[in-house]
Parts: sequence; structure tokens; C-alpha cells
Amino acid sequence: MAAATTTPNVLLVMEEERRGDVYPAHVLEDIGRLARWHAPALTRDGLLREPGVLEEVDVLLTGWGAPVLDAALLSRAPRLNAVMVAAGSVRHLTPPEFWARGIPIVSAAAANAVPVAEFGLAQILLGLKQVHRLGREAAVSRRFPHDPRVAGGYGSRVGLLGLGEIGRLVARHLQPFGVEVLACDPVIDPAAAGELGVRLTGIDELFASCDVVSVHAPLLPETEGLVGGRLVAMLPEGATLINTARGAVLNEPEVIGVLRDRPDLTAVLDVTWPEPPAPDSPLFTLSNVLLTPHLAGAMGRERARLGELVRDELGRLVRGEPLRHAVAPAQASTRA
Repeated sequence: MAAATTTPNVLLVMEEERRGDVYPAHVLEDIGRLARWHAPALTRDGLLREPGVLEEVDVLLTGWGAPVLDAALLSRAPRLNAVMVAAGSVRHLTPPEFWARGIPIVSAAAANAVPVAEFGLAQILLGLKQVHRLGREAAVSRRFPHDPRVAGGYGSRVGLLGLGEIGRLVARHLQPFGVEVLACDPVIDPAAAGELGVRLTGIDELFASCDVVSVHAPLLPETEGLVGGRLVAMLPEGATLINTARGAVLNEPEVIGVLRDRPDLTAVLDVTWPEPPAPDSPLFTLSNVLLTPHLAGAMGRERARLGELVRDELGRLVRGEPLRHAVAPAQASTRA
């Protein structure tokens, strides 16, 4: 990539609610030293009201609440030569006409993967100790069990359904804990899995033999409803199922049926479908379900990582260096 000969004009377009978290003052100041702010920040609706502002924009910076990069938008942005998204998936932003322009698009999925993997690791370790089950049983019985039977960490099996960016990071986090990590992912390179110390297996063995199964699969036509009652019923006694991916990867009615019949199991659901669940959903009342309101992804100060990744990529663009987080069309279609 050739070095930029002029200072690029940049425009920030995203929702207001999380803008200050994603692009805090220090990130905005750094961007201002790398590029020229073409206009004040806009929301997606504001851009639709003022599309002419795109005429002289070279780089579009965005995040949650990003505009769809369709033919109408692109027709108003003749100079646009890069889009940088301080969020994870870009699939919904990139129709075929965007890819036809050959404009590089950056995703901050790697930055968002960090807190998701940390959350997943925490829940896996709690699951191996069966903290959730023993805690609820103690609350009901008002006594502590004598020498409770728990898997514990050392020598236990942890299953990862999906070895994408987040799944791989979880596998790396698990390396010091002395657990055996199994994974099911039909597209992962076996050599890459081996480098992570992960043994690839089929989905049935994953569920039947692991003390904790953590779901990291993207929501695609072939994964919708993938985890149903048959698989969850295979889980060993006292096992924990964790979902920080997409709610619709689980067939929730079937999973709920098994959880009703298997109070020994625990489901930690950070995502559901719909999200949030309907007010009368059994997920709110089942004692062996822990619902969290989509907390695993970047929250609060963690969101600054996303803006910092975009800032760093903008710096590489300005210096004519290769982008590290550009998304290829094939990648965009397989990410959550």
C-alpha cells in the first residue's frame, strides 16, 4: 500500500449513546493528528439527512449504529477509500455493491473478542467447580454439602463449539489450567487447532464428554438451532452450557425442555433469541439458568479498545502500511 500523499478527510458516523465510550477523547485527539476531521460526528439518521457531507470524505469511521454501505451511500462518496468499524461483524453493512468497489473495511472484532473470551473463561472456570449449581442448592437447602462431587479444573474436559477469533482466544486462556480442550469446528485448520493444544472432535463427543461446553459458533443458516435437546441431553451430570455467541444457535424450546428435566445441568446464557426473552419465557424462572444481558462483549471502558484499534489502523493507512484487521468478503459472510 503506497503512503498517503495528503492528509485524509475522515468522518465519524455512529450512534450517540456509545460514541463517547468507543471513541473517547484521547482516541479522537490521536485521530485528529493523523487525519482531518471533515465534519462533526453524525448518527446514521443524520447522515441520511445530510448525505452530501460524504462528497469529500476519504475514510469513514463508524461503530454501533453504522450506516449500510449500499449503492445509494457509495454514490455520494466518490473519494471513499477505507471504512473502519469499531465493532465486530460487518456482514449487515456490506451488500455486494460495497465489495464491488474494492474498498477495504476494517473490523474491531479482535478487540471485542478480548472481553468475550475473558467472560467465557470466567464462566468456564466457575462451571468446572459447579459454582452455579452448588450455590443454588445451598440457597434452597440452607446447608452445605459434604465433599461435593465437582469436576474441578485439572484434567477436566472443556468443549468449544467454534474456533473463530473468540474461540481461539478462549483456548489460549485455558492453556495454563491443565484442562483438556476439545473443539468442534468444520472449517478450522487441524494444524491451527493443534498449535492451540486443542483436539478436534465431532459435536456429539463434544457434548457427551465435556464438563463444560462453551458456544462460539457464528449464526449462519447451517448453525441456526444447531444446539437442541438431543445434544444438551448428552451432557454429563453437573455439566455447564455457556452461550456468548448468538441466541439463535440454540434451539431454545428444546433446550428449555431438557433443563427442566435435568436440574443438575446449568445454562449460562449471555445471548438469547429473541433478545431479551419474552417476559413469560421459562428462561427467567428456571433455577438452573443464569441469564446475563449480553454482558460478554465490550462494556464501559472496555469499548475504548475498539476505537483504539480503529485509530491504529488509520495510522497504518496514513503511513502506507498493510492493514491488520481488514475483512475479506468470505470472512464477512461467516462472522457472527
